[in-house]
Amino acid sequence: MFADRARIFIKSGKGGDGHISFRRELYVPCGGPDGGDGGRGGDVYFVVDKGLNTLTDFRHIRKYCAEDGAEGGKRNCHGKDGEDIVIKVPAGTVIKDAETGKVILDMSNKTEPVKLLNGGRGGKGNQHYATPTMQAPKYAQPGQRCKEMWVDLELKVIADVGLVGFPNVGKSTLLSRVTNAKPKIANYHFTTLNPNLGVVDLEEGNGFVIADIPGIIEGASEGVGLGFEFLRHIERTKLLIHMVDAASTEGRDPIEDIYKINDELKNYNAVLATRPQVIAANKIDALYESEEVLQKMKEEFEPKGIKVFPISAVSGKGLKELLWYVNDELSKIEEETVEFEPEMYLDMQDEVDEPVLVSKVEEGVFQIEGPRIDRLLGYTNLESEKGFDFFQKFMKENDVLTQLEALGIEEGDTVRVNDLEFDYYK
Repeated sequence: MFADRARIFIKSGKGGDGHISFRRELYVPCGGPDGGDGGRGGDVYFVVDKGLNTLTDFRHIRKYCAEDGAEGGKRNCHGKDGEDIVIKVPAGTVIKDAETGKVILDMSNKTEPVKLLNGGRGGKGNQHYATPTMQAPKYAQPGQRCKEMWVDLELKVIADVGLVGFPNVGKSTLLSRVTNAKPKIANYHFTTLNPNLGVVDLEEGNGFVIADIPGIIEGASEGVGLGFEFLRHIERTKLLIHMVDAASTEGRDPIEDIYKINDELKNYNAVLATRPQVIAANKIDALYESEEVLQKMKEEFEPKGIKVFPISAVSGKGLKELLWYVNDELSKIEEETVEFEPEMYLDMQDEVDEPVLVSKVEEGVFQIEGPRIDRLLGYTNLESEKGFDFFQKFMKENDVLTQLEALGIEEGDTVRVNDLEFDYYK
């Protein structure tokens, strides 16, 4: 089964906590703090594996987590860093945020691993908090939190040529004849439910990759049938072979079919309407008046720059001319894989750089908030003199006091930090 979509959970490693310990050795009665720093959490990477061509593996394994950093140890021992996790995907995979559907990363042209989530920074051990007035700090910094999210993986087939048309016009037959692909073929609509890739080998090293996109119906651009599932695979192709049933074996007008399919492509993505096209008028061996039908098609489309080739996918008639024309047209197109621009950017900076927000709530009342403040209060005992001194030092080093003064704070005013309130005095 060709799997072109998957939803997975990814999580970086949490930073290891800093350690609290004191040097205790014979003949060293007043050893200082020697708690080591925690290890850094592992990062989450994505990398293209050319040996993969589907997302099937992600249907069985849904969670991908990097290793947490280890806690620091005594004697200033640094905790072990967590192992990174590298997630292998096929070329052409687009990674989207599962909640918003926005593109985060396109792995089309990436040759090196790409980091998507940073691991948490390790916390500092208590050795870092010793001061002349606080020589035995009994607290250490916890490790930075991990980052986690659900992402959608979409495989948009990377092929030079897309083979499009209504169901049952002979696309699978053509693909099986001109490539080594072996699609299932039968006289039913939607026999092909998955894109099939094949390589067309011509003489003297010429050739191209062709994708048989399953039959498109009216309303596909609005999701009718399996529209979205199919249309996404056409987006990367450089040229389209538009295949029609020239013999009208199912009673449809081939000229009308071409316009209908082009409307669906345009409605789905306006850029697709600008792709070079070639018309393959199939089943000419079943036509009694083939010249008349072909002449009408050529008069309709060739003035618009769309060449019409009469072919028979069953007998092979006209295929050589079609394939060489397509090969020559591809050589004129600049070699560049379509890459989707990111629509959202993950915050890759460490949380240590997060701002502390200071605001004036009302006259004489000021508010301090932010994730760093929340974490600080989680491991600092403000009821102890040393803990409060540590809190004040944090406020000074992060310019919080400077911001308060800039907002016009005066002695005796109230400062709120979460559910706590303090009176401000210099």
